[in-house]
Amino acid sequence: MSKTELGTVILRVVLGLTFFIHGLDKFQGGISNTAAYFDSLGIPGFMAYVVAIIELIGGIAMILGTGTKVIAVLFAVIMLGGIFIAKLSIGFLGNGQMIGYEIDLALLAMSVYFILAEQTKLSIDRMLFNKGE
Repeated sequence: MSKTELGTVILRVVLGLTFFIHGLDKFQGGISNTAAYFDSLGIPGFMAYVVAIIELIGGIAMILGTGTKVIAVLFAVIMLGGIFIAKLSIGFLGNGQMIGYEIDLALLAMSVYFILAEQTKLSIDRMLFNKGE
């Protein structure tokens, strides 16, 4: 395994873990609170469940390296929504009460990387479908 592949695996695991923890937090913190926040932004509250499930299940899938490109697209859509609907008006670094969109932008960039990147040897998709080797 090359250094680049190792770096990609580390990045994939960190991205997956980050989304998994955020999805878990939405359920543990009371998904109804997240749904109410979505409603306050003009987003239907049921979308909080959709986002939380994508984050939770997608996070696990990303860690394992299965469906990486599809999950990365879903993560990118979530981050674009977070930036443009919830955080753009707050600014890059936030307003003192809420954090800005700097982390959302980093997670978006990581997601885009996985949309474009090749699979690594340490992914379930590569092991199952033996692409390349």
